[in-house]
Amino acid sequence: MALTQLQGTGRRKCAVARVRLVPGKGNIIVNGKEVGEYFKRGVLERMVRQPLAVTGTEGRYDVLVNVYGGGISGQAGAVRHGIARALVIADGELRTTLKKSGCLRRDPRMKERRKYGLKKARKAPQFSKR
Repeated sequence: MALTQLQGTGRRKCAVARVRLVPGKGNIIVNGKEVGEYFKRGVLERMVRQPLAVTGTEGRYDVLVNVYGGGISGQAGAVRHGIARALVIADGELRTTLKKSGCLRRDPRMKERRKYGLKKARKAPQFSKR
C-alpha cells in the first residue's frame, strides 16, 4: 500500500513550514497562492523549487505548503527544508543527492539577541566626551 500523502516540516530562522506532497502535476501552492505569486522574487522561487530540481521529481508531486512566522526569505528556506524532508520519506534513495546539495541541513543562523546597554545586539550608543 503506497502512501498518498507525504509530510515534512521545515524550519529557518523563526519560520516554520508544514509541507505535504501529493502525487500530481507539479503545482506548488503556498498559503493558498501559487509559488510565484507568494514569493515574488525569482531567487526565492528557485530556492523553493531546488529540492525537486536536484532530484528530478519536478512533475511528479503537487506541493501544498502552510508556512508562518519570520520574513519572506526565512519562509522560503523553511519551505525548501520541508520539501526535502518529505522527498526523503517518499524515496530514501534521494537522501544522498539532497544532502550533497545542502537541502536537508537546517540553517542554524538566527538573529542575535539584544543586550542591555546597547542599541542592538552589538551596536553601542554614540560616545560623548562631555
